[in-house]
Amino acid sequence: MLNQCVLVGRVLEMPRLQKTANGNKVASLLLEVDRSFKNSEGIIEKDVFNIQLWRGIAETCCDVCTPGSLIGIKGRLQAFNTQREENTYYNAEVIAERVSFLTMKAKEPQTN
Repeated sequence: MLNQCVLVGRVLEMPRLQKTANGNKVASLLLEVDRSFKNSEGIIEKDVFNIQLWRGIAETCCDVCTPGSLIGIKGRLQAFNTQREENTYYNAEVIAERVSFLTMKAKEPQTN
């Protein structure tokens, strides 16, 4: 069986580093990805994906990514569902296994 996805897009908001009860570092970010075609009005629409980052990848992304940063994600989909009243809602998120930083944030100039 195969569960793999590759996405290239722009970070929408700063990822925030948190720790689980077990002490593992985790962060999430929203990744905006252009579709590969134009809609009927000639506009390229965008999809937004929730990306989960763990351990070292989470730390690095929090240090390097800023809104607008272009990154590539290789990961896997993880599905979950939520039951509300009599309805079941199905969702998925991407668990990042590898992140490529295609644009980096500018370093702040040091003052002497």
